[in-house]
Amino acid sequence: MLSKYKVLVLDDHAFQCIRLKDMLEEAGFAHVDAEQSASVALTRIKEQGYNVVVMDVNMPLMDGAQFIDQLARQDLNPVLAIVTACSRRMANSISLMAKERGFAVIGSFVKPIVREQIDEMVRNLLRRPAAERSSSAACDDRVLDKESMEIALRDGSIRAWFQPKKSLLSGSIVGAEALVRWQHSDFGLMMPASFLKTLHDYGLDHALLMRMVEDGVDAYRTWRRQGYRVPISINLPTSLLDQQQLPDELHAIVTNCGVPTEDVTFELLEDDMSMDAGQFYMGASRLRLRGFGLSQDDFGKGYSSMYNLISIPFTELKIDRAFVYGAASDEVLAAALASSVQLGKQLGLLVTAEGVETMEDLQFVRQLGCDCAQGYLISAAIDAPAFGELLIDEPKLHFPDSAPH
Repeated sequence: MLSKYKVLVLDDHAFQCIRLKDMLEEAGFAHVDAEQSASVALTRIKEQGYNVVVMDVNMPLMDGAQFIDQLARQDLNPVLAIVTACSRRMANSISLMAKERGFAVIGSFVKPIVREQIDEMVRNLLRRPAAERSSSAACDDRVLDKESMEIALRDGSIRAWFQPKKSLLSGSIVGAEALVRWQHSDFGLMMPASFLKTLHDYGLDHALLMRMVEDGVDAYRTWRRQGYRVPISINLPTSLLDQQQLPDELHAIVTNCGVPTEDVTFELLEDDMSMDAGQFYMGASRLRLRGFGLSQDDFGKGYSSMYNLISIPFTELKIDRAFVYGAASDEVLAAALASSVQLGKQLGLLVTAEGVETMEDLQFVRQLGCDCAQGYLISAAIDAPAFGELLIDEPKLHFPDSAPH
């Protein structure tokens, strides 16, 4: 399994290069090279196509942050592992920077590295969904033109897949988050990172929201006919709250399909902010008045603030994966995560941990008192029929005759 990966170790100390190279080969990687110069490493990655880069941070001439920035600027996209003698906070900071640039990061570790950490890198590498492990097909401008996207939104090629949310108390599936995917006729399954920004630039956020709501409502009705009640969550860019009629529009769509509004939660995306703060508060309040759930998504990043958390009638706090992944073994992340969970509980909110990918992190968020968890450990996003198969072992509910059909 590991033999297909080409790995490059980048460290300005020759001894560390040799040591890491030996440890990676012992773990099962068949093709491991080492480089002490970041600039030369960039050239080698471009010419030889390394899949994984295990990199130091504190390097002369070009430091780790600059190196990652150059990878992004040159459209090079290897999986990264951060290995450094710098502080844990520095390792986390560089890791977060890489993730914000769109890189998959399979670990951030402080030297000296031990075999258990190499094993963790391997587990994280192999745990990534097949759709993300495979190299993305190159998309020319014709694929991402506005007309093609509008057609894909209308015909359902761009559609919702669903990631389950599980209760940490009962272990049952208690929700499904709608996440966008594009099933392209030529390029196969396209992940949102490859097209979502372009869709936003074309001004198609509203059309995407309507697609997600319609798909979410259809899935809810299908699962309910099978005997399951699965509330759905849908991402809502807060800039759309500038549209005064949006809460009424959403309410009409959902209720006309016979779906109770309390089973639909809108997750406010923190990386996008309304231009009109007054309209933002008005829109959020009216969504709650219409009976919808309201979630503070990706708490701890973007535009989130304590003021918003206490000023907006949220029903749920979703803690960003950056504070969850690896928290069980990182005292800095653990402190931030524990504080966030405590705050959410004190405000009477449902607290959900996102990005749970290891049993250690799952046990840790349960110990902290989180209510629910999402992440690859539970399941990646899957299409509606596959999600329905996950429900087979869940307890069925009895509905009144007025249940939607």
